[in-house]
Amino acid sequence: MKLRIYLLSLLALAPLLSVSQVKSKPSFQIVPLGVLGGIDESNLSAYMAAPVGSNKYVCLDAGTLHAGINKAINNSVFKTSADDVLKRYIKGYFISHSHLDHLGGLIINSPEDTAKNIYAFQDCINTFKNNYFTWKSWANFADEGEAPALKKYHYKLLTPNQQINVDDTEMQVTAFPLSHSNLTSTAFLLKHNDAYLLYLGDTGCDELEKSENLKKLWQVIAPLVKARQLKGIMIEVSFPNDQPDKSLFGHLTPRLLMQELNVLLGEAGSLKGLNVIVTHLKPPAKKIAQIISELKAGNKLGVNLIFPVQGRKIEL
Repeated sequence: MKLRIYLLSLLALAPLLSVSQVKSKPSFQIVPLGVLGGIDESNLSAYMAAPVGSNKYVCLDAGTLHAGINKAINNSVFKTSADDVLKRYIKGYFISHSHLDHLGGLIINSPEDTAKNIYAFQDCINTFKNNYFTWKSWANFADEGEAPALKKYHYKLLTPNQQINVDDTEMQVTAFPLSHSNLTSTAFLLKHNDAYLLYLGDTGCDELEKSENLKKLWQVIAPLVKARQLKGIMIEVSFPNDQPDKSLFGHLTPRLLMQELNVLLGEAGSLKGLNVIVTHLKPPAKKIAQIISELKAGNKLGVNLIFPVQGRKIEL
């Protein structure tokens, strides 16, 4: 009798159990140190990412570091000093491209930082060596380039579509090229166990960039979307829909993002519930509000739009 009652109670709970199983435990924690494009140097593209429960982070771009770390501490994300977070928690930098709003924080904080890797494609590394870490513009804190080299940072050259281990972490990364006007930008696919997180630096849409870089990226990640192994996509939307194509400069609008996500939909079958973190919105506030409104109105795919706030942790 007791066994029968127990079995009946399980059957009654079955619908609830199936719902909870859909919501898997988070795999990644993301700490936005900077979330905007534009002119606010205290809040430019930079996102710390690590497996949930780990303090071994990578920094996806590094436009703002110090101000963002202090915001995160004020929001009780970290229970230690800003100095500790910079020196001990950030294990390496993944720099998508060589524009200052994606690496300026790394340059400015380099005198106080500890030894670690800078992961990037060759053309980005060349800009570090020839323009930023030189003795005329700053100091050469890296291990290549103008003498004397202080050898604090080690350049880790990335090869497209090739997975490598991320030093001093439990993660792996694969880099993919993106088209960003006159530059090659980068998408970083982080892996931890069987979970993935995709971060895209600045990118235009394939149609306007005369490229297939996003299409090729969507083809790679579509199986991960189907298997629910991709925990989220971090992708930029810099301008509202009324921005003229000639003035996009290799960026996306809400319409163009949804256009690209529809290409991914064709590969993956469904995007319902997929986490999409929207990065690189450009001020003023009125334009940002317009972008958010247009994204919500245009979201016919059922993706979960997330608008990150500087210093507030996200778990996916």
